[in-house]
Parts: sequence; structure tokens; C-alpha cells
Amino acid sequence: MADGAGSNWAGNIVFSADRVHRPATLDELRALVAGSSRVRALGSGHSFNRIADTDGALVSLTELPRTVDVDTAAGTVRVAGGVRYAELARKVHDRGLALHNMASLPHISVAGSVATGTHGSGDASGSLATAVRAVELVTADGDSLTLDRERDADRFPGSVVALGALGVVTSLTLDLVPAFDVRQSVHTGLPLDVLEEHFDAITSAAYSVSLFTDWSAPRFGQVWLKRLAAPAPDSPASESPASDSPEPDFPWAEPATEPMHPVPGMPATYCTEQRGVRGPWHARLPHFRAEFTPSNGEELQSEYLVPRRHAVAALRAVAGLGPVLAPVLQVCEVRTVAADELWLSPAEGRDTVALHFTWIKDTASVVPVITRLEAALEGLDARPHWGKVFTTAPAELRGRYPRMADFLALRAALDPAGKFMNNFLRRLLFED
Repeated sequence: MADGAGSNWAGNIVFSADRVHRPATLDELRALVAGSSRVRALGSGHSFNRIADTDGALVSLTELPRTVDVDTAAGTVRVAGGVRYAELARKVHDRGLALHNMASLPHISVAGSVATGTHGSGDASGSLATAVRAVELVTADGDSLTLDRERDADRFPGSVVALGALGVVTSLTLDLVPAFDVRQSVHTGLPLDVLEEHFDAITSAAYSVSLFTDWSAPRFGQVWLKRLAAPAPDSPASESPASDSPEPDFPWAEPATEPMHPVPGMPATYCTEQRGVRGPWHARLPHFRAEFTPSNGEELQSEYLVPRRHAVAALRAVAGLGPVLAPVLQVCEVRTVAADELWLSPAEGRDTVALHFTWIKDTASVVPVITRLEAALEGLDARPHWGKVFTTAPAELRGRYPRMADFLALRAALDPAGKFMNNFLRRLLFED
């Protein structure tokens, strides 16, 4: 099955391929890959650059069986590459289990999110990719290959955040944790200097903390706190907190008086419930409700992930560009991510602070601002998100990943002819 290729979710990228192939079986996918000279897998289309583009075979996995096999004894789930997080979360929760974290938007595909190092928020929470314990993919010759965290320790760390460069990921096995409830609260009006002085206390004030600003002033208009709720009264768990107040003790900013949307002026209708109302993890960790399907985004996005030790310096650098950023910026979100050992993860080797920028949809106006932003972050070892808009020079970018040479060797071993490469990846991975 195939249909027209079209564009990505935001509409800023028109794919070079003239159609999208939608194989219905694994055998169909294997035959397609084996018989094509160039192949790229398409996730949910939420990347903002040409990472998924190809002039060869563009492949969607949405017609393959939507496998979600939960192993309650092992505490894992095997999930098909075309499944999105909202669907996965519901099925996992029904079995009394949970993912350790979720991104702000639950509509993105699991395989695509993992491949680009997408993350949620939390001082102690790694990116979504850190839950992966096994990767199943179709390689360049059409064969199936499984790489396991324990059995393939020499290659596995390079196979998770892999940019689609090793093959088409058909399934992932993820670690799960016991299901938990969360209370989400929003506070308003956090001055930048207060954040600088109390950075560690503020980002550790909840399981997940997100800070939003439009940089029109050195101030965060909103702070979203997602706190673990105490076990329910009938829970067998002991050591439960004596108090489970709907609103947290957060002395640095005032509680919001009404539900909020991260972008000022936008209605909060489609945001996950706030005001400290208790709810299951999958209905609180994302910012947006799963039952709301976003329309094509009138936006562009960039994100830069810096070592936590540079957090204050990075925030000051960005604040200094406030008058330049504000005219083309919808909102900036600041989050924290725990370090991991995945070779191309933006959080590899370091606890990380992520600065995410949602721009207006005007490439000509936004790209020069991005260039100035990257210059302001120079010397802070900022790694751009692989799936968003950035202008960092390829050689400079490769130098920020200590295991890049190991990844390139793994790519060459699994795909010597470069079947899964495209112009975007060739430039990033090989050009000066």
C-alpha cells in the first residue's frame, strides 16, 4: 500500500519522495527494504527538519500490526514501531504499570521519539530512550536484527538514539515501573534571578518541572509542577506521605488562579488537568490531552541541551537576547534530563538542561535568530535536538559527542552502502 508523501506535521518540510509505502506485514517491509536503494522510516511527522526525508522509499509502519505486549512479570512491554505514546500508555496502565516519563505531546510515535532522543522532564528522569532494553530492526539486506541491552553491550548504546541510520525499527522493548498517580499544579511569575539563585531547589520541587517564558522580560510566566501523589487510601503501600495536598509548597512563585496553556493567550481546554487534581501518570505527565489531536502546527521548533553545570550561564545568555527572540518566539520551555550512556543522546554523559523554543512559522525570520542564539550559547557545549531546526556546523556538532566515532563505525558495519542515509544525515555525519 502506498500514498502521496506530502509534508511533515508543521508543514515546513515537503518530502522529496513521491509516495509513502505502508507495508502491512513484516515480510512486506523486509522485501521493500531489500529491494530499495534508499530507505527512510517516517514516524508521526513531528520533526521540523529533513531527518526523515529521502528521494527513495519513504516508509510508514502504521499498517503493521500494532503490537503492545505487556509482560507484567518482567516489567516490560514490547511495542511496535508505529505505535504512538498515547496508545501505548493506555494499554500499559490497564496492566497496572507505567512508563517512567512522557514527552509533552502524547501523540508522537514511540520509535521516532526514541530515535531522536526526545525527552520529558525531571532531575532523576532520563530521556524516553533510556527505557529501551531491546531494539528490533530490519537492516539493509532485509534481515531482522535484535540488539539487547545486556547481550549486545558493545553495540546496544549506539542502536537506540540512532537517527534511523541503522535500519527500520520495527519494535522496541521498554522497561516499565508500577503505575502511579500525579498531581499537576501551575505557578506564575518566577523571576529569572530567583531561578538562578534556587535552580536546584526549583527543578527538584516535583517529579517533573517545566518552566515557560517568552523572554520579553527576564521572568518565567509559568512553572508546571508534576508531583507524585501519595498512594490511594486503599493502597497496600506503606510509608505513604502523611499529607497529600493538592497544591505544593512552592515559595518562589504564586499559584495560578485558573488553568493555563503554556503559550500565553491560548485556551487551556486541551491541556492536561491542573489545580492539583489527582490523576494517572499518562494523563498528567504530558502537557496536552491524548484525546486532543493537534492540527498542523503553526510553528517551528528548536531545542538546545546543555550540561546542567552550565544552566545558569545558558539562561543568562538567552535572556540577553530577549529583544531579538521575543518577536519570533511563541514560548520557551526549560526542563531537566538525567544523564545516560546512549552514544547519540543529547544527554549522553551529563545531567542536562534543555531549552526548547517554539517559534512562529516564518523560516526566513526565525533562522537568523537561531543563528544568533547558537552564537550566544557558544562555549556551553549545547547539543541541538536531532529532530528540530538548528544551524550548528556538522563538524562542530560531531565534536560534542565523544562516542560519535563508535556510532559511525556501527553504522558502516550495519549499512555499508548507506541505504538508510539521506542528504541531511550525510551532511551532519560526514561533512566539514
